[in-house]
Amino acid sequence: MKRKITFVLLLFCVFSLYAQGVYKIEKDLPYIPDSEADAYRKERCKLDVYYPTDKKDFPTVVWFHGGGLESGNKHIPEELMDRGFAVVAVNYRLSPKAKNPAYIEDAAAAVAWIFNHIGEYGGSKDKIFVSGHSAGGYLSLMLAMDKKYMEAYGADADKVAAYLPVSGQTVTHYTIRKERGLPNGIPIIDEYAPLNRVRKDSPPVVLITGDRNLEMADRWEENALLASVLKNIGNKHVALYELQGFNHGTVLEPACYLIVNYIREHCPDKTN
Repeated sequence: MKRKITFVLLLFCVFSLYAQGVYKIEKDLPYIPDSEADAYRKERCKLDVYYPTDKKDFPTVVWFHGGGLESGNKHIPEELMDRGFAVVAVNYRLSPKAKNPAYIEDAAAAVAWIFNHIGEYGGSKDKIFVSGHSAGGYLSLMLAMDKKYMEAYGADADKVAAYLPVSGQTVTHYTIRKERGLPNGIPIIDEYAPLNRVRKDSPPVVLITGDRNLEMADRWEENALLASVLKNIGNKHVALYELQGFNHGTVLEPACYLIVNYIREHCPDKTN
C-alpha cells in the first residue's frame, strides 16, 4: 500500500505530540560478550539506552544509524526523544574494516540484547520496534525478512512489534557490491537483498521514503517494489509512505514524527 504524506499533515502530527516524563541515558553498553569479540567488535558493538524513569512497560525503538555501512555513529534523533518510550541507539562494525555480513550480524545481536535486557530498564519486550535511516533502514529490513540472523543470537524476528525502516535499500546494499568489486549503480538481488528474502508472515513492515523525485537514485522505487512483492505473496502487514517534498537527508525528521505517531497509535500510554 502506498501512502503520500503532505507537509501539512506532518505539521498536524508534530503539534499533536508533546514531551513526556523524566529520562535517563546509559551509554556505551556492550552487547557482545568480551569472550566473543575481537578488538574491533569491542570498539564498535556498543549501544546507548535512553529511557523514561517514571514509566513501566513502555515501548522501545531500536535505532540504527545511516552512513552507507561505511561511516556514522550511534545517535538518538531529537524527534524521538521525550515521547514516552525508550530509544536504543546502536553502533555496528563498518566496511571496509569489517565485511558483510558482519554489520547485519551486529544488528541482530543488538536487538537480541535489547529483548534480553530492556525489562531491566522498565520496558516491555513485547513493544520493541526496529528502525533506522538509510543503511540503518537496510539493516532493519534484513532482520525483518531473514530470520536466521536473530535466530543465531537466540531471538525471534517475529517478536518485534514492527519494523519501520527509513529510506533503506531493498536490493543488495551498494557497499556489499563495492566489497565484491561490482559496478556501482547496477542492482543485485541475492541473499543479502531484503527483496530476495520476502515472506508473508512477517510482523508489520512500515516502509518510509522521501519524495521519489528527490530521493537517492531508485530508493523510492526499490521500496515500492518491496511493498508490491510483499503484498503479492500475501503479506497483509506492509505499508509504504512517500514523504513528498523531502530528499534522502531531510526525510529523517518527518519520518521520525511518523514513527512516533505509529507507536503512540499501537501502544497508547495509559498513564496519560
